[in-house]
Amino acid sequence: MDILTDAVASVRTGNPVSARTDCRAPWGLRFAEQAGAGFHVVLAGTCWLIEPGGATTRLGPGDIVFVRSGREHVLADDPGSPVVDYRADLSWPRPPTPSPADPGTGPVSTILCGSYLLDQERPHPLVATLPPLIHLPARRGRHTALASAVDLLAAELERPGPGSDGIVAQLIDLLLLYILRAWLDEQPDAAAVGWAAALRDPAIAPALKAIHADPGGTWTVESLGAGVGLSRAAFARRFTALVGEPPLAYLTRWRMTTAAGLLRHSDTPIAVVGDRVGYRSEFAFAKAFKRAYGLPPGQYRRRAREAA
Repeated sequence: MDILTDAVASVRTGNPVSARTDCRAPWGLRFAEQAGAGFHVVLAGTCWLIEPGGATTRLGPGDIVFVRSGREHVLADDPGSPVVDYRADLSWPRPPTPSPADPGTGPVSTILCGSYLLDQERPHPLVATLPPLIHLPARRGRHTALASAVDLLAAELERPGPGSDGIVAQLIDLLLLYILRAWLDEQPDAAAVGWAAALRDPAIAPALKAIHADPGGTWTVESLGAGVGLSRAAFARRFTALVGEPPLAYLTRWRMTTAAGLLRHSDTPIAVVGDRVGYRSEFAFAKAFKRAYGLPPGQYRRRAREAA
C-alpha cells in the first residue's frame, strides 16, 4: 500500500478549488486563515510571501509554496505594497481572475492559488507533522512530474473546456501528492527525522505498508518486528522513535481511520466495518470507535452524511 496516498486521503474532505490570478504591481493579497491547506505557484513574474510575524520569502517563476496549517499569510509584489483580501471567483468555467487591486503600471505576476479542505480533528500524523509552510524553489531538472502537473493545471484554468471540472479537481489532488513527495525527497537521508525518515527506513517502512495493506490483520509487535528481521524490543523502539507513537497505538489509529472512511463513504454494515479493521465483536468495535471519535459508529455515520 502507498502510505502517502493513504495518509492524504484520510484527511481530505470536500472538493479542492483553484484559480489563476494576474496581478499588476503594485499589489498585495491577504489569504485568510482556513480549515485546511493551500498552495501557491508563481507562473510568471516575482512576488513576496509574508508570513505572520513579518518573515518574508522572495518567490520567482516556478516556485511553489504549500501552507499546511491554513494560517493567514500575504502575497505581494513588494512587502510595502497595499494589501486587500483575496476574493477569487472559483466557479467554472471562468477566465483568469482579474487584478486584485486598482491596475498599476508595474510588471505583471501570474499566481496559481488553490486550497484543500482537511480534517483537522484527527489529522494523520504524517500530515500533522509537516512544517506549517513548505517552500519548493524552482530548480531545473528537479521534480519534473510536479512541474508537469503545474503546467497542465495552469493550462486548464486558462483555457477550460468540456470536462474541466473533473480534470481540474484531479490535477489539484495530484498536485498535493507531488508537492509532498517533492518535500520528502528534499530531506537529506542523514538529516531526515520523523515520518520523512520512517518512509525510507528499511525496517519501519515495510511494517507501515503491512499495517496499511491489512489493518484487520492479527498484528502484534512481535509479528511486525519478525517481518522486518528485528526483535520485539528493537522494533518497538525504532518504530516509536520515527513514527512518534508505539506500533500498536498506530495500528489502532489506522484501524479507526479506515473504519471512519468506510462509515462516511459506504453503506457497509457496522459489524462488517468492524470485522474489516480487526474487531470480531461489534460491541468491541463500537467501544473502540467511540473512544477515538467521541461517537458510536452509527451516530458518526449519520452526522457525516448530514454534514455532506
